[in-house]
Amino acid sequence: MTNISAADVNKLRQMTGAGLMDCKKALMETSGDFEAAIDYLRKKGAKISEKRSDRDASEGAVIAMTSADASAGVIIELNCETDFVAKNDGFVAFAKEVAEIALNSKPADLDALKALPMGDATISARLLDEMAKIGEKIDVSKYTLMEGANVVSYIHGANRMGVLVELSAAPTEANTVAGKDVAMQIAAMNPVAVDKSGVDASRIEREMEIGREQARAEGKPEAMIDRIAEGKLNKFFKESTLLSQEFVKDSSKTVEKMLSDVEAGLTVKQFTRVQLG
Repeated sequence: MTNISAADVNKLRQMTGAGLMDCKKALMETSGDFEAAIDYLRKKGAKISEKRSDRDASEGAVIAMTSADASAGVIIELNCETDFVAKNDGFVAFAKEVAEIALNSKPADLDALKALPMGDATISARLLDEMAKIGEKIDVSKYTLMEGANVVSYIHGANRMGVLVELSAAPTEANTVAGKDVAMQIAAMNPVAVDKSGVDASRIEREMEIGREQARAEGKPEAMIDRIAEGKLNKFFKESTLLSQEFVKDSSKTVEKMLSDVEAGLTVKQFTRVQLG
């Protein structure tokens, strides 16, 4: 039997982050071969993933960040099983590292992200390492990339939600602050589109039909039904599209007016909002 020293066990632990007993067993099973022991631990992580495939990994952290020149932003969601793990500094740091890789490499989709290198392995392999270390199902479930003239990011509620907003003008100190305010608005009010032109036709027809049925239920004359429904649709646009919403920090103006007060012609080109779960 190969003699496994405490120093070897500690070295493997430092390399992988796995528990002491797991590292000792891995080295014993692989006759002290560190590369084989790392593979052994990854295989253990894969078994954890398989064993826990029916578990609900609904906790985790949402990370939103932008490049230094504000030309790109990403949101990733890293999931785990328990709130205890989600709040762990190491778990959040791992999520931020994945987001930084995504921001630097701009992969096309989630599968491409997981195939990217992370240290001496891929993100997929590192996820297995983390599962082996923590003992919970861990996975990156969401990835969003936004590129544009001026992308601003915001993280809400202790990594429970991330928002990206693209503004129409090149970055300045003033419009970056305004962009943060808009991102907070999106987090709080969850608009369906930037303005009414961005609302899907099927959603418009749905709102019209709801308005018609409400008018009929109120006993309104049939000749007035469509006009009443259109009024309700306009109210929907005002309350549910970003630029028409009342600005949460100053209800005397809309988001559109707030932006134009900051900089003439300033508006929102696109946004995305990712909530944990």
